[in-house]
Amino acid sequence: MAALAFVVAASLGLPAAAVEPDEVLADVVLEKRARDLSHEIRCVVCQNESIDSSNAELAKEMRILVRERLVAGDSDQQVLDYLVARYGDFVLLRPPVKPGTYVLWFGPAVITVLGILGVFFFLRRQRRPASAVQPLSAEEQARLARLLDSADASDVEVSGQAQPGQAQPGQAQPGQAQPGQAQKDTAERS
Repeated sequence: MAALAFVVAASLGLPAAAVEPDEVLADVVLEKRARDLSHEIRCVVCQNESIDSSNAELAKEMRILVRERLVAGDSDQQVLDYLVARYGDFVLLRPPVKPGTYVLWFGPAVITVLGILGVFFFLRRQRRPASAVQPLSAEEQARLARLLDSADASDVEVSGQAQPGQAQPGQAQPGQAQPGQAQKDTAERS
């Protein structure tokens, strides 16, 4: 039981490798180079996974191609150059910084900065008070005074007369009992 626990614990710390036994080279040095290169090459059908750990059929073909090129005598850089010529810079897990890959390297940072600036300006606009109230010009003040004076004058003229909807003193409004009427009604009922 302890041996099984040891094997499970030891295997959890190891990276998964999809290299099949029939792919392994007899030359240990070439196999080490092939494995190192396989860690740097992206599987073109997988999401951000190296060909060393991918089980995809295309990844297997790429691993075999790397080994064939190494056996043929290519240097590590020649193998990488061959794959880049065939698949583009995307095939490298760490693409070089050059004008063709600026979007890959700097695009996320630019988008993040633009997003932060957008949020900053949005919040800044939200905190700003609405446009300040402008004081009235002399002409507007004079017009306001005339309107207020004419409204006061019409109130004075009407104050002696009942305005529509208002009852005269001592007269009940519709739906209201006259003063003392409620007492009479109560006395009659009892």
